[in-house]
Amino acid sequence: MKAIIKVGNWWFFSKGVIAMSLFPFIFVDKSYEEHSTFEKYNITLNHEEIHIRQQLEMLVLFFYLWYGIEYLLKLITYGKGAYMALSFEREAYMNDIDEGYLKTRKFWSFLKYL
Repeated sequence: MKAIIKVGNWWFFSKGVIAMSLFPFIFVDKSYEEHSTFEKYNITLNHEEIHIRQQLEMLVLFFYLWYGIEYLLKLITYGKGAYMALSFEREAYMNDIDEGYLKTRKFWSFLKYL
């Protein structure tokens, strides 16, 4: 069961963010839900559910710690492209179109994307 919270007028949503997962919730910009296609919206939710799984398997706190450290290291190498180079994001983007991915995903699969 998805714990989806639809919000609007949050500062980071005005900066281009359309969804965000903070275990155990997925926050979605209301205007994105209203203006995107059903397929695109479901891909976004699947992407965020992959992050929820990542957070859960890393006991949430360690996920955010790893995410932050990896982001800072990638920032040095990739600059503005650091976000897309993160292992967590690479796994989620490479598999968000596959609705069955979480059923077959192996523990700590993000490591393949380092």
